[in-house]
Order: sequence, then structure tokens, then C-alpha cells
Amino acid sequence: MTMKIVYDHQIFAIQEYGGISRYFYELASRMAGYEGCEVCVHAPLYVNRYIRNNDLFKVMGVYVPRIPRTGRALLRMNDLCGRLFPPKEMPDIVHETYHSHYVAAPAKYGTVITVYDMIHEKYKDLAPASESTSRNKASAVKRADRIICISENTKKDLIHYFNVNPDKISVIYLGYSMSRTLSPQKLNIGDAPYILYVGQRYAYKNFHRLLEAYSSSTRLMKTFKLVCFGSVGFSRDELSLMGKLNLNPENIVHLSGSDDVLSVLYSNAAVFVFPSLCEGFGIPLLESMSFRCPVVCSNTSSLPEVAGDAAEYFDPFNIEDMARAIDTVVFSTDRRKALIERGLQRINLFSWEKCAEKTLEVYRSLS
Repeated sequence: MTMKIVYDHQIFAIQEYGGISRYFYELASRMAGYEGCEVCVHAPLYVNRYIRNNDLFKVMGVYVPRIPRTGRALLRMNDLCGRLFPPKEMPDIVHETYHSHYVAAPAKYGTVITVYDMIHEKYKDLAPASESTSRNKASAVKRADRIICISENTKKDLIHYFNVNPDKISVIYLGYSMSRTLSPQKLNIGDAPYILYVGQRYAYKNFHRLLEAYSSSTRLMKTFKLVCFGSVGFSRDELSLMGKLNLNPENIVHLSGSDDVLSVLYSNAAVFVFPSLCEGFGIPLLESMSFRCPVVCSNTSSLPEVAGDAAEYFDPFNIEDMARAIDTVVFSTDRRKALIERGLQRINLFSWEKCAEKTLEVYRSLS
């Protein structure tokens, strides 16, 4: 008997690229390969590049460079799947890709929600749109038949903040899939060695303390550039802080682009630094390890759960400790070598195949 699995539009209408849309692309790709599984991404309008040229599963929708306000209003329609699927093609499982107040499917079909983190509850003043995001998350969690958490730490926080029955929750770790580009790109960052930062720079990401830690070490500033990879350039506040810290603008570089660009950055960085105050998982940790780039990261939330003994840790609130951790790795050949070797062992514990297999078990429990 065929199990019809649908992933809704939400994250694919928001993210051109990004960790959550990557997660669902990887899930859908593998689910489509399992016998007895029929997979569809139901995204009437989407901006996501991962699913745009996909030929592994069905996509119901149209790619657009951007979604106008009227389109977003349509996508918020209650029971979107129930309204637009013919009765004979109604799904058995609907996996909601983000947190919405609106229902994605009729109640009689199995509904799964993934909770990525509880940052908006733990750091209300530091995360964007915390109040509305938390309210929508609570609605999605309440109506879901099963909940997937991407780390034990996220499960613990979910139970604490939303008082969810633990029996309703499955912890399923994420994987990683970035591969080395076949034609290495020449990036315009000069020949100096560099420290790498990857991702958004919201307040809870703690980027400002990384700047302070970098500026606190004359040796770091003289020896290394700080390269920041992400979709958004430096803000006015960030540029102002760099000026106050007397940082050389030529030594703080922003780059954006595809996975090919990021793979080159990982491959050649002296160290990858992840200073976040809170993360639900932390895929960049695994990506960095897979490219033989040593990891220095915060000792909070899920990061030790993911990185294990393959990282140099620091207190993310302590600028001096952050500078110490970076120094310890970049100026010690032995420490770098040890972290690289441990990282290559650590990544064997995580894969999208394992993630998909355990997720399929959740779906089958509802079908």
C-alpha cells in the first residue's frame, strides 16, 4: 500500500537557500526512493532553489524569484492541502515545514511538525519576531500528531516551555551533504590565512562578541583575516562596532554565494568559529568537519551534543575565553590536527540517510 507524503509550502516560500529547506529537500529526496512512498512538495509559489531543478520527487507549484504580498496571503489559507488536492490524491502524512497558526491539512490526516530550536522562547529579546514565531510554534505543536526534535537539547527545552508530552516527541539528528566543488573557485579574499564565520548574524548568533574577541588579540588581528559567509552584508551597527574596535576594514570580509563558494571557504580556513548562544543542532559544525576544518564553538545548547570531542569550546558570553579558544587552535599545529581527525570520526554518526530512515518510522506510526 502506498503512503502519500506531503511537505507543505512554508519554508520553500521563505528560503532561497538555508538549513531548514535543505533538511526538507534531503528528506523528500530520500523518502521518494523508499518502496511504497509517494512524495510531493506542495508549494503553489516557491522561491527555493533546492527544489527548483529537482527530479526526484513531485513539486506542485511554480518557482518565482519573489512572492508578492497577495501570494503570501493565499499561502496562509487554512487547510491549503485539503482545498487543493483532489479527494483521491489526499495525503496520508503532511509534514509541516515551519510553524504556522494555520492548518495545513484536514485533521483526519497524520500531521508531523519538526521543532528546530526554542531560541524565540529562551532569548525573546535577541531573536527576530519572537512573539509571533513563538505563538505560531505553539499552535503547530499543539495540533501535531507527532513532533520531531533535532536534538535532545531541543526536546528538553520544548518540554520545559510548552509542557509537551514526551511520548509525542522523537529526537532525530540531522545530516550534512555539502561536497567539495570539482572546480575550486578563486575567491577575492587575498592570500592571508583566515578565520571563518558562517550564517546569519542575528543577535543570538553572538557575532558582535566574535568581533570583540578577534579585536582583543593583537596576534589574531596581525595574522588572520575574519571572513564572514552569509546572504546579508554587514549592517550599519556592525560597521559602527568594527570602527569602535579599530578593526582594519580590509581584514573583515563578507562573502555570499552558493555551496561551491562555501566549500572552498571551509577547505581553506584556519578554523571555523560558531559563537552562537543557542542552536537547535548546528549543521555547519558537520560541514566544517567534513572539509577538514577544525571547529571552535560555544559550549551551550545542542552544540556539545553534536560536536562531541571534536571541537574546542568556549563560554559564548566570555570574550576572553572565546579569544583563548581561537588562539589555542590556530596557533597549535598539534591541536588543529587532533580536532581535524576527531571531526572526521564524528561526522560518521550523522547522515541524511539515518535521518530519513528514522523519520519514515515516525510517518509509519501514523499511517
